Amino acid sequence: MLSGADSGTPPGNGSIGQPAGRPVSNAPGPSSGNGSHGGGTGTGTGTGTGTGTGTGTGTGTGTGSEAEAAAPGLDLLALPILVVDDEPDNLEAFKFNFRRSFRILTAQSGTEALAILHNEPVAVVLTDQRMPRMTGLEFLRKARSVAPDAVPIILTAYTDADVLIEAINQGHIYRYITKPWDKKEVRGVLLQALERFHLRRENARLSEQLARYAGYLNQEWHGAFNFGQLVGDSPALRAALLRSEQVARTAATVLLRGESGTGKELVAHAIHINSPRESKPFVRVNCAALAPGVLESELFGHERGAFTGALSRHLGRFEIADGGTIFLDEIGDLPMEVQVKLLRVLQERSFERVGGHETIRVDVRVISATHRNLEALVEQGKFREDLYYRLNVFPITLPPLRERLSDVPALVHHFMQKWRQHSPHLELGGPGRGPAIDESALQLLMQYSFPGNVRELENLVERALILATGPLITVADLEFGRPTARRPLAGAAASAQPPPPSGATHLLPPELAELPALPQLSGSARSLADRLSDQERAEIISAIEHKEGNIAAAARALGINRSTLYYRLRKHDLLHLLPSKPEAEAESAG
Repeated sequence: MLSGADSGTPPGNGSIGQPAGRPVSNAPGPSSGNGSHGGGTGTGTGTGTGTGTGTGTGTGTGTGSEAEAAAPGLDLLALPILVVDDEPDNLEAFKFNFRRSFRILTAQSGTEALAILHNEPVAVVLTDQRMPRMTGLEFLRKARSVAPDAVPIILTAYTDADVLIEAINQGHIYRYITKPWDKKEVRGVLLQALERFHLRRENARLSEQLARYAGYLNQEWHGAFNFGQLVGDSPALRAALLRSEQVARTAATVLLRGESGTGKELVAHAIHINSPRESKPFVRVNCAALAPGVLESELFGHERGAFTGALSRHLGRFEIADGGTIFLDEIGDLPMEVQVKLLRVLQERSFERVGGHETIRVDVRVISATHRNLEALVEQGKFREDLYYRLNVFPITLPPLRERLSDVPALVHHFMQKWRQHSPHLELGGPGRGPAIDESALQLLMQYSFPGNVRELENLVERALILATGPLITVADLEFGRPTARRPLAGAAASAQPPPPSGATHLLPPELAELPALPQLSGSARSLADRLSDQERAEIISAIEHKEGNIAAAARALGINRSTLYYRLRKHDLLHLLPSKPEAEAESAG
């Protein structure tokens, strides 16, 4: 029975009739109080006799809401509460007290309640324990198969408490409330139950969303086209990736070799995600970025008090990578004292934390990478020979970009899509197509040796996207950032070039001057690069003369901003044509 008093009169919050001689929880005897939390008033009296009968009356009025303590984003009226009791008066009493705060559904039997559960998305089920034909616990067991997410609550007499505590411990019910109940107590329990239902539903929704997102990322990483994030289809790259695929399914130690910027970390990650250790951690460590003492602690961890500032135990990267893969970048710069400890890990898969005595055993795959000549370092005594052989189990050499220039167009497209936020105005072929590059600019890139490899190409494309003002990336937007002379391409003829002015940046790379002459568009013997530069110079002079020296107007006519125009003026040595210095004009314009 759900009544707040033993009589059928709907109780207010004034008082609750209490049978004498019967233990009660949270139910005061004769008292008076206010009618509701909304600010109404009410009075009530209660008396009891030794035979266990009691009467109680109470009146209460109020206009306030009882939902002020609800969690943010929780709509109490959108989550139904099903109340089950075999006595109609008790159901009416419950509806009378809580209809303003909650959406109440009622049923007079377990069978009727199960029918409601099939048709309504019930959040909380509150049932009397003692009912004919089906007890409250029996009903909740059946209800769990129909509405597994609904929060179950039992209302019972004090003498049933032991049975219900056992049910709570077994997870069959969320809470129980003893009779006669107190309105404030029941309201608090219902709010907690609704919040629990809401949080569980949100958790399930977010878990599903995260699973979908993880599946998308997994598909992206495992795309057949790029083997992770690697882009290209040249024979040199395919040969390296074939070896990567062959070793991925094993637990062998891998040594990646190649110049800086060739994508060694991407290959290491591709090996990991195509291995049986895919679901385990992939941990990166740059051996050249940390001092020897810090590197040892970072790799193997330390105990509290191992050194000044070690306030707590710190897990090393090898411990974190247990079961997965650790990637040791720039292994050629590993200090000699750390090489000894790393050798033991490779041999025995065990180590001790700095300042500790406990031996830690791990199952870690080691992938290392270097751009240095380890054989020469061994000869010089700067790298342990035994460690070299432990690391060099399965070597993979990644080709520099100059040996796979056929991949440049695919890489340029990849990086333009990656950095397209820098140039929303570049939309070739309509919105949504993304930025594009002029054919002559692409041909120019394919004649460059890229001493910085793929990393340099990415920086160059990002810079071009920032500088581009027209619908395409053009030759004028390509700024090769290293003005120093570099090794020319195979077959290039050496030619002397005047040194660049101090602080100047070439529009074209120095080795382009060493290349054979580009195909001529006319009878001229001059290269395309020279003719493009002359055309740019002439356009700038014409615009300034047409605008009578007004730099802002000339920049608008050329479709570039003023700072870019000043850069081009300095590049072509045209500052003497201006009526005033750029600084003075900038001040006057401000």
